[in-house]
Amino acid sequence: MHSEHDWITTPITADLLRGAIELERTERGVQPHRLPAWARAQCADGQLAMVETQPSGVRLVLRTRATAVELETIPTKRSYVGAPPRPDGVYDLLVDGRLAGQGSVSGGNTLTIDMTKGSAEVRPGPSGTVRFADLPEREKDIEIWLPHNEATELVELRTDAPVGPVPDSGRKVWLHHGSSISHGSDAASPTTTWPALAASLGGVELINLGLGGSALLDPFTARTLRDTPADLISVKIGINVVNADLMRLRAFGPAVHGFLDTIREGHPTTPLLVVSAILCPIHEDTPGPAAPDFSGLSEGRLGFRAMGDPAERAAGKLTLNVIREELARITAQRAADDPHLHYLDGRELYGEADAAELPLPDQLHPDAATHRRMGERFAKLAFAANGVFADAGADADA
Repeated sequence: MHSEHDWITTPITADLLRGAIELERTERGVQPHRLPAWARAQCADGQLAMVETQPSGVRLVLRTRATAVELETIPTKRSYVGAPPRPDGVYDLLVDGRLAGQGSVSGGNTLTIDMTKGSAEVRPGPSGTVRFADLPEREKDIEIWLPHNEATELVELRTDAPVGPVPDSGRKVWLHHGSSISHGSDAASPTTTWPALAASLGGVELINLGLGGSALLDPFTARTLRDTPADLISVKIGINVVNADLMRLRAFGPAVHGFLDTIREGHPTTPLLVVSAILCPIHEDTPGPAAPDFSGLSEGRLGFRAMGDPAERAAGKLTLNVIREELARITAQRAADDPHLHYLDGRELYGEADAAELPLPDQLHPDAATHRRMGERFAKLAFAANGVFADAGADADA
């Protein structure tokens, strides 16, 4: 494989990575994490363990004259019992900020999930390599965005010219936390998740702590946000709390206050935007839990249903409309003493008219076109001249 070039191998270190919270040294390479080890130790949930190793927003950033780049990785592919094979994760290559190539890595580990039994099993597999060639023969900045939905262990970086880190651009860092929608479920590629698109349009550096199924107001997540350097912070709250049927209204309000209190311990005056859920018709007025609908699984279609009873709202069960009202109340109350705290109704990113045009394919997650629409709208609402993140970067008004 290496006969065409005199390859230079460069160690993959933190100064070449952006968007990761921590790097774990493994037997064969390094594993990017989006939660630190101490936080992972506080929760044994397999869903969280899976999604935090899926490197949404994590990218290698290099300055080089190389015309060919190889990245050897060990992906972990997901396989669902009874469903067709999932497509391989996508790597996006950017040259000087523009998409210049895409690729995938075959092989790797296989995580087999049986949703009917609630079981999962990992089968180890070999590493694979994604290769990008015929790049411009000049000094340039290269970004390799790792698959947002495929856990990825980094083994080796090979190039045909030396590489070094890209100097700090001075762009502000946007730290975002949310659910699988923020994680990027059903986006086409890692640079087209709605947070990645919004960050590009806003001219900021993204750290994406969107954790599929795990935006649950966990204290360790709040402490991670508290301890992560950032110039701008947003937290998207609602859908996972409802579809997990996690808590009642009595617990929800204090949990939100505690989550925000913890973030403010590390970022007392940082612009902080609380975002409620986008429109999700099955949970607007019907509580959780959500349950999978397996009727179309053999054709590759998985849907979700709301299993709660709307009458249970009287007993404090949560719906998205209840949560939006509570979040608006809490942020208004706190903003009296915290002028840097703001609220955005998620239906401004995706609302009733959007649902009529671009319905959620599985009743929960937006498709690729909707991710693009949400990213563009968030950039206008947050980064434009009158947005809460207005002075984020030189391109904020674009």
